[in-house]
Amino acid sequence: MDTVFIEGLEVDTVIGAYDWERTIRQCLRLDLAFGWDNRPAAATDDLAKALDYAAVSQRIQAFASDAQFILVETFAERLVELLMAEFNIPWVRLKLTKPGAVAAASGGVGVEIERGCR
Repeated sequence: MDTVFIEGLEVDTVIGAYDWERTIRQCLRLDLAFGWDNRPAAATDDLAKALDYAAVSQRIQAFASDAQFILVETFAERLVELLMAEFNIPWVRLKLTKPGAVAAASGGVGVEIERGCR
């Protein structure tokens, strides 16, 4: 199984447990890896046989724009479920970082999940 990845994708969404967080949009940083067989696309040079990371990125942006979750865990689970279903992706690893959530954590805090079969 090959890997297609998107690193450092920034999305704005409503996320957080505090009342003040429910009134603003915050940035999340996403690093994603997808299990995908690249051989059919490479053999034919056909985008239709590839995992179109531009289309995936646009779908992620649309999802984040509409989302309003309290937990980053919920955001991560729902996003991965959606991507696997809509793009027929067999395996996904997502690292979701919420910059600034903990002042002393200069790189941010978040979750990393892996779903499916590689």
